[in-house]
Amino acid sequence: MNNFFKILLMIIFFITFFSLYALIHAYFFIKLKSAFNVSPLNQIFLVFFLLLMVFSPAIIRISEKKGLETFAIVLSWIGYFWMAIIFLFLFFALITDIGRFLIFLISKVAGKDLSFLSVFGIKICSKKLYFIFPFIFAFLFVFYGYFEARNIKIERITIQSDKVINNLRIVQISDVHIGLIIRKDRVKDIVEKIKSLGPDIVVSTGDLVDGQIDRLNSIAEILKELNPPFGKYAITGNHEFYAGINQALSFTEKSGFKILRNEGVYIEKFNLNIVGVDDLEATRFGFKPKISEAELLENFQNGGYTILLKHRPLINEQSRGLFDLQLSGHTHKGQLFPFSIITALYYPKHAGCLKDINGCYLYISRGTGTWGPPVRIFAPPEITVIDIIRKF
Repeated sequence: MNNFFKILLMIIFFITFFSLYALIHAYFFIKLKSAFNVSPLNQIFLVFFLLLMVFSPAIIRISEKKGLETFAIVLSWIGYFWMAIIFLFLFFALITDIGRFLIFLISKVAGKDLSFLSVFGIKICSKKLYFIFPFIFAFLFVFYGYFEARNIKIERITIQSDKVINNLRIVQISDVHIGLIIRKDRVKDIVEKIKSLGPDIVVSTGDLVDGQIDRLNSIAEILKELNPPFGKYAITGNHEFYAGINQALSFTEKSGFKILRNEGVYIEKFNLNIVGVDDLEATRFGFKPKISEAELLENFQNGGYTILLKHRPLINEQSRGLFDLQLSGHTHKGQLFPFSIITALYYPKHAGCLKDINGCYLYISRGTGTWGPPVRIFAPPEITVIDIIRKF
């Protein structure tokens, strides 16, 4: 019965997603057709292209699973770039439509015809204006966002604590999404940056992978080059389950990480506990923890400094006071403006440090890679350096 409901929910999700995505493309088609005199033949080509783009996420996944990797990579670059453009076009087009409506109201109230006004030589009453401007803005934002996505920022936080007995440096990566778009060159760049930071410990807070893991073993070898003296630790994110949990775990282990699945480790050198929990998606895939997060943390009340690795930046009320710092990711800070507005409304904080009276209590990474479109707008990727200093 549980499997039946899982399948039903998945079917509902896909129908909803592709229906909405198709409606956005229909809106684009109507705006384009009303702005320009498109010939019947070109309309056929345009409809074919838009249908391909609507179903490209599904075609990409199927192609990848069938071993058509080159085709899947090419279509993923085209399809996901287009996804960013069409969503931003929708955003800017709706703004211009609102502006058009306001001009209409002003004309009615003032009793004056404002159709003579123009912008860059295009009359404001022209339908071309209400297509060209949104499309140009969408294209420019995506062009900028591509370069922002490749420019990994180093974020640093420093915490003082009398619980640690030696200073230590932890480097956090999150939401790398290794797959069809995040490949060897990007992973090499991440590894080299981490090496230069001289970490004692490296942690990955979920969504390390996002693809057919059996064809990414060469990337695991690159990640294996990271050898911090006190280990590498990883937890699952939601995408580990989507990509195939067994393959994802195998890849992460081959990359040299110790995976913490509702378990923890004690590092005597620093009097440090690192505790990791599965992502919430684990339950939906039939993985139920034997003990709760709070019960797990209770087992590490040994006077040490306790770091909780948890993919989603949600604080369990029962766990309050049982850890010193939670490291999370998942939000990407929205990745693409204006989606950052949505994540900011949903999460109490969607990036950076949430502080309490003792300093940083929850740190949320913007993520090191990208999901879907290889684009970030006002949400640059990051590698996080956490220096924990002994307080005397």
